[in-house]
Amino acid sequence: MIIEIEDDFDLKKIMISGQCFRVKEVCEGVFLFVTGDHALYIRKKEKASYEISCTRKEWEKVWASYFDLERSYADIAESEYGKHEFSDRAIDFGRGLRILKQDKWEMLISFIISQRKSIPAISSAVESLSEKFGKKIELSKDAAKEISEWGVQDKCIYAFPTSEELSKASMDDLKSCGLGYRAPYIKDAVDKVVSGELDLEEIASLDDEALFDKLLEVHGVGKKVANCVLLFGYSRTARVPIDVWIARAIDEEFGGENIFPRFGENGGIVQQYIFYYEKNFPKLGE
Repeated sequence: MIIEIEDDFDLKKIMISGQCFRVKEVCEGVFLFVTGDHALYIRKKEKASYEISCTRKEWEKVWASYFDLERSYADIAESEYGKHEFSDRAIDFGRGLRILKQDKWEMLISFIISQRKSIPAISSAVESLSEKFGKKIELSKDAAKEISEWGVQDKCIYAFPTSEELSKASMDDLKSCGLGYRAPYIKDAVDKVVSGELDLEEIASLDDEALFDKLLEVHGVGKKVANCVLLFGYSRTARVPIDVWIARAIDEEFGGENIFPRFGENGGIVQQYIFYYEKNFPKLGE
């Protein structure tokens, strides 16, 4: 099926933007996204046209929200332009990025895992957890036929495990997925969610600071991880995770000033442009 997306939308940039760990380019120009118990193959056709493997109903119910299509990123880029020369460069370089609206539970676990790990290592651990404890996602016959015509070989896709499914994992099971010292942190998050001590949907009604403080109660969740969960799981676009890349930009490009409050509710979006620029723009001598 063909859908039209008129706004800034670049599948490759989204894939390597550091916010999602289950996106793959399965063959040239064809990208696989997974959220909940849904899997989507998508490829660009021409201009603003994209071919998708799901039905229009699923696209409108699941994926349009996932890709944050109700928000105009072209308008955001224009409105935030001119506030600093470096952020302008980063916005220009990153146009096409979007902040995905991802599953809250998956974001909590994924960003606990992310500490001191490269993106490939995070992706490997998340996939391992999904394969060992998640449910298999079955494509419809129509979807399987369509992607085969694109040159994609059908493969097993697993949903990210629920807290109940992950509660069946022993500490050794978790460590076998490449979690290392993070395994006890994952176990603590699982226990808190399964017991009801931490209700990820209920706390969505809290304001940013109260939600941030609530997430910090999970062992292994520090300021950066909590802000990542707020931004990518709860769509709190004013939140700005400060990792080594953003800290470097603050020190080297902004003279030590945290300028993100200038961008208000779009601070987290501008942060993503800058993170992408810092990681991917060719640097002289590197």
